[in-house]
Amino acid sequence: MTDDPWQIDRLDLDGYLGRLGLAARAPDRAALDELHEAHVRRFTFDNIDVLLEQHPGVGIDALNEKFVDRGRGGYCFEHATVFAAALERLGFDVRRHLGRVGDPATGTVQGRTHMTVEVRLDGERLLCDPGFGMSLVRPVALVDGAESDQRGWPYRVRLNLDGGWELHRLREGGWELTHTVDELPVLPVDVVMGHHYTSTFPTSHFRSGLMITKHEDGRHVTVTGTALTVRRPGEPTEHRDLADGELAEWLRALAVPLTDDEEERLLARFGRS
Repeated sequence: MTDDPWQIDRLDLDGYLGRLGLAARAPDRAALDELHEAHVRRFTFDNIDVLLEQHPGVGIDALNEKFVDRGRGGYCFEHATVFAAALERLGFDVRRHLGRVGDPATGTVQGRTHMTVEVRLDGERLLCDPGFGMSLVRPVALVDGAESDQRGWPYRVRLNLDGGWELHRLREGGWELTHTVDELPVLPVDVVMGHHYTSTFPTSHFRSGLMITKHEDGRHVTVTGTALTVRRPGEPTEHRDLADGELAEWLRALAVPLTDDEEERLLARFGRS
């Protein structure tokens, strides 16, 4: 039995902070905000390895090689695992949570296949969500009704009747429920099982459609195999089809560090040229 079931000591913390261009700081709110924002601006949210049938898993050693050594991104289980380990190594009080993406009222809710991180700091509970398609830029308070301006994008937290925490994003048509996080304890095996389902179940949307997203200065970009979506605070959302060959250009623009072989296989499936 290990005292460190999440194996946080195996994270290359210096290498991770180097990727973010940050130095280790005392565990306070300013440091947490800085780390969260740097993470979502540095690493893409993407499902490339799932589509290429080469996912290395969600263990720390695999994530060191992927995030730290290569500068690659991934999806929620990877982002949250790396981020939580880094926070704990820096002295933050961390909890891991699983949740469901979607809104039960619209029939879009999914299984417990989203992972977030909670930090308890100075008597406050803070939700960190570095691994969502439209990720938070900075943590938000886990307080019923709390609202947060995320670099121009308003978010709101609600406590539902089941005791879960709902995260809502304000869109053109009003508040949209993005996901609900529960309070059940999470073990490493839960993350392995969630990742296994998400990356291998035949009808998992991560196995069929490409998704690459990233926060950039003043905008959030989403690239799929067929379309481009660019969101800017306070402006209409830009959404259009990708032109033939344009996917390769966005891989460069979003700094997705693929090998030649990986890019060739991805473009063969989605590049349309």
